[in-house]
Amino acid sequence: MKTTKDKRMFERYRTVYLHLSGKKNIDIAQLLGRTPQTICTYLKLYRKNGLAGLELKHSPGAPKRLTEEQEQQVAEIVATKRPVDVDFPARYNWTAGLIGKWIEREYGVSYTLKGVTLLLKRLGFSYTKASYTLAKADPAKQETFRETFTGF
Repeated sequence: MKTTKDKRMFERYRTVYLHLSGKKNIDIAQLLGRTPQTICTYLKLYRKNGLAGLELKHSPGAPKRLTEEQEQQVAEIVATKRPVDVDFPARYNWTAGLIGKWIEREYGVSYTLKGVTLLLKRLGFSYTKASYTLAKADPAKQETFRETFTGF
């Protein structure tokens, strides 16, 4: 218990220590700010596998909201189409908000902005927030840049 630097493991070790010291599960739960069910789970793991049973496993997180096929369709749309091509008013660039709205319209699944950015990352895209436009920038140079680098 003294050698771990992991706060969650310390809590699990402490649960076992308090239990072995004669404390009741309800008191341990109250002391640690956990439910009695959680305390029972820790103790069952300890009884079954010893201290090794208390080790944390990888948490897989929530299940995906879209199927593999739907995710590939999102990737294809973002990579090959502009928002205007799929009936959105924005002409040139996808934003996380627009992608989220498109997904909701097409599949009936809603995402937060953070959820969309995580989906993009998982699909191999990089996401950056839009930056400001310089107020004193030369409009002709900006147009040349747009034509050169975006093709529009």
